[in-house]
Amino acid sequence: MPVLEEVKPRRFRRIGFHSHIKGLGLDEKGRARKIADGLVGQEEAREAAGIIVQMIKEGRMSGRGVLIVGPSGTGKTALAVAIARELGEDTPFVKLGGSEVYSTELKKTELLMQTLRKAIGVRLKERRVVYEGVVRELKIKRASHPFNPYIKIPIEARVTLGTKDDELTLTLSEEIAQQLIQLGVRRDDVIWIDAETGRVVKEGKVKSEGKEHDLMVAKLVEMPKGPVKKEKEIVHTVTLHDLDIYMASKKAGLELLLGFGATREISSEVRKAVDEEVKGLVEKGKAEIVPGVLFIDDAHMLDLETFSFLSEAMESELAPIITLATNRGVAKIRGTDIEAPHGIPLDLLDRLLIITTRPYTRDEIREIIKIRADEEEIPLTEEALEKLTDVGVERSLRYAVQLMEPAKIIASRHDRIKVTVEDVEEASRAFIDLKRSLEYVSKYKEAFLH
Repeated sequence: MPVLEEVKPRRFRRIGFHSHIKGLGLDEKGRARKIADGLVGQEEAREAAGIIVQMIKEGRMSGRGVLIVGPSGTGKTALAVAIARELGEDTPFVKLGGSEVYSTELKKTELLMQTLRKAIGVRLKERRVVYEGVVRELKIKRASHPFNPYIKIPIEARVTLGTKDDELTLTLSEEIAQQLIQLGVRRDDVIWIDAETGRVVKEGKVKSEGKEHDLMVAKLVEMPKGPVKKEKEIVHTVTLHDLDIYMASKKAGLELLLGFGATREISSEVRKAVDEEVKGLVEKGKAEIVPGVLFIDDAHMLDLETFSFLSEAMESELAPIITLATNRGVAKIRGTDIEAPHGIPLDLLDRLLIITTRPYTRDEIREIIKIRADEEEIPLTEEALEKLTDVGVERSLRYAVQLMEPAKIIASRHDRIKVTVEDVEEASRAFIDLKRSLEYVSKYKEAFLH
């Protein structure tokens, strides 16, 4: 089937845990609004992050990094995502868990180098033929996964795009359907699709007179004009790692023909060649560098060698904004008997701007649950919202958010449109939280294998 098939005249979405975050929610003076851009509370941390964003934009973060410290479930990852969103929609955001450094076949230094280059974007400009318009209708056709009949996967999409002057229906391939799902494309969203590559870009939601919009999570754009199919100058961003892979694959193809084996590591020669090519494009005005955000969670899991690598990377002329996060107080640096604040060497700590987060209040937990319910399209009764808020306060915010989807399924089984208190309680009985899990293990400790 062709990538795109033109045809003249039940949504399915995958929701990320931080997909609702659009920025730091600051006013023109850098003060945090109580609820804005998908964030709630943490005003002091958000305002500090706003200062960091301004430093980045003014080129004053060289040789520095960021450390976000706070208890579990206080929005450390959300804050890092918001920093990236403030820097621009196409700013790369790469998340790495501290333990992931030791759980791959690659050497630590190679994994870290690849991760760093994934967090550095190259913005390219070119003229392309695209299909652009507001989504009038979207239908996803799904079928059972070939290896697991209980999992449904998209195999085709049919979308109707419209402008002020034209309307066109397209039948799209499986790859494009998957992009639509991952981007959370819905009716009234303005998108464009590259006619040659099938790449999908979501520009925002079309402005409608007399209709309220959720300004916290939606970017409003004008209705496109002219034909749906058109030629336009587009800007797209790839990462240095993408270019490394492309260059290395061309070289590996030649080596395989000559009888040499391929390797998962990328040579310094390939990276140097990529850097030279990118530099040439930048000098010609055809590209620009987009430093992204490299977010390393559970930073206390890193060792001295990794900390040394990151410290040196901060000094590099071509480096992302390295942002670490931890929920530890004083801890031993991995692989040593040295204790340090947050398990991080003092010489590196001295180069980090440290932001602290605090536990959420009850009202803040309630607002966060409301935002998540809206993002995941889970209608809650007021009583159910209060019950989930209680769960968030007494157990954890993460557990409360996780209960919403099971509660929605339970409600549908009872033919209820909205999730009720009974649905939340039934979901809570079916899936225990961390505290009850520990109680369960303690109660039946003799029955568990040792």
